[in-house]
Amino acid sequence: MASVVTRDQVVDTLDQAVSLLPEAFAFGESLASEIDRIYFVAHGSGNRAMQAIGYWIEHYSPSIEVRRYFPSEFMAMNPPRLDERTLVMLSSKSGTTPETNAAAEFLKDKPCKVVSFTMKEESPLAKASPKTFIVGDNSESLISLFMVMQALVGGVMKGRDGWALGDKLLSSLSALPAVVGAVAESSDARGLALAKEYYQDETIYHVASGPGFMSAYNFGVCILMEMLWLHSYPIEAAEFFHGPFEILDEKTPFILIVGEDPSRPLMERVMRFCEKHGRRIMTFDSRDFDMPGIDPEIRPMLAPHIVQTALKRFSEHLSDLRGQPLSTRRYMWKMEY
Repeated sequence: MASVVTRDQVVDTLDQAVSLLPEAFAFGESLASEIDRIYFVAHGSGNRAMQAIGYWIEHYSPSIEVRRYFPSEFMAMNPPRLDERTLVMLSSKSGTTPETNAAAEFLKDKPCKVVSFTMKEESPLAKASPKTFIVGDNSESLISLFMVMQALVGGVMKGRDGWALGDKLLSSLSALPAVVGAVAESSDARGLALAKEYYQDETIYHVASGPGFMSAYNFGVCILMEMLWLHSYPIEAAEFFHGPFEILDEKTPFILIVGEDPSRPLMERVMRFCEKHGRRIMTFDSRDFDMPGIDPEIRPMLAPHIVQTALKRFSEHLSDLRGQPLSTRRYMWKMEY
């Protein structure tokens, strides 16, 4: 059976992350004058949460350089700008990701500043890092880690660039758990209906733009591919008309993820084309969701996690109808690779 998620459950599980928000923001402010660039280093969903955060640095900050790496690639590249003016942010849900832990060890001999984010205080990543934020063992790991990372980066932008939305960011992040819980409740019926319609399909494509690509990647790769072994491919809206749109037909399912950020017009163009030439289109538009307590200027930053919550209900019911638990793996954690 698909799990039942309630608003109160989500609020409770994210309580520790919420409690860390002021500290993370203040820590970011304290670093603002000491850094020129932020390097994000993680695998999987953490890497894509960082992608969304990086989007807003590039959008708002006139002075902060931002780059994002997978840990193994990061170490192989050994960027020459790992100096004292660089902040490296590492993230691993369990704190046991081998490549991320290797990156933490790799950085010990570098003059850059390092901060890590994980769920477990006794994890190797926490022990290897000079500064770590522990969000606690919770059922919303992606959101909890994102909240604290985004708060820290918000502090950096306020301290370095005088970013005016810092207070609105903190209040909105604090309101996010209740909104996520409410969206999980309200999206369950649609998730079940979609699962009944699509559970026999073996291929589902996803299109998103800007920070919303986080949701397309996390749902398509980290859930459908990794957990349900479905053929899935996340597509950037900006690239859709440069090849991928040729795969659209009347039989192939597409999920369109539409946010409220500056890239929305790119997705609106994709929507118009898919509605004209496709037949099996699922649209998840963040504007369809109420977000009480989230400031209108911050909504675009948090919208991908609202859409991700709705998609998560879909995946729970897909798992149930396909008879494959989301804990299923073929290779991961089961052998050397």
